[in-house]
Amino acid sequence: MQTLWLTLHNLASGAPVAMLILIGFAAISVLALSAAPRLRDRALLRPSRIAQGRDYHTLISSGFIHADYAHLLLNALTFWSFGFALERTIGSPRFAALYCIGLLVSSAGTVLRHRSDPGYASLGASGAILAVLFASIVYFPQQSLLILPFPLPIPAPLFALCYLIYTIYAGRRGTGNINHAAHLDGAITGVLFVALTEPEALRSALNQLF
Repeated sequence: MQTLWLTLHNLASGAPVAMLILIGFAAISVLALSAAPRLRDRALLRPSRIAQGRDYHTLISSGFIHADYAHLLLNALTFWSFGFALERTIGSPRFAALYCIGLLVSSAGTVLRHRSDPGYASLGASGAILAVLFASIVYFPQQSLLILPFPLPIPAPLFALCYLIYTIYAGRRGTGNINHAAHLDGAITGVLFVALTEPEALRSALNQLF
């Protein structure tokens, strides 16, 4: 137990907001998927209800519960790989602002797209996590990550591109309650956030990439 605590303490050093977010959406998702399915139903983002002036809390709550364990694992891995280093670089207040703005913008985009569809509902933190991922790539365009069982590190820009291609494909299939369309909103939000708060970082990233 002491070893686990030390590991968590070292990981959270300089990134308390990222740690709280990761623990939060992981714990709530596992609870909803395993023991409290009603929690999942209450957290679902239903754009038609937002358009009617109801359930505004789901703009946020939908970002803390995932459709299944595979969805949760992918988001947790992505956030783990990019969120902590980014918070240490830009500071906790800006990181918290980035995450919240990414979540709200992606949820608002979903409401605009589906406000006239009473049968549509979605959940997941992917919009906010894509904002973190793409902001991180702007700051660290040369970074890479290792995903088992692949034996070689994957460049972060390539990972982000593949992630977006997958979400566009999955969104067109329309399976499950995963809000794939919000991923693109989050990605754009992450880049724009850096462009507005630290434009020099974006110019530097473009120079390195091209």
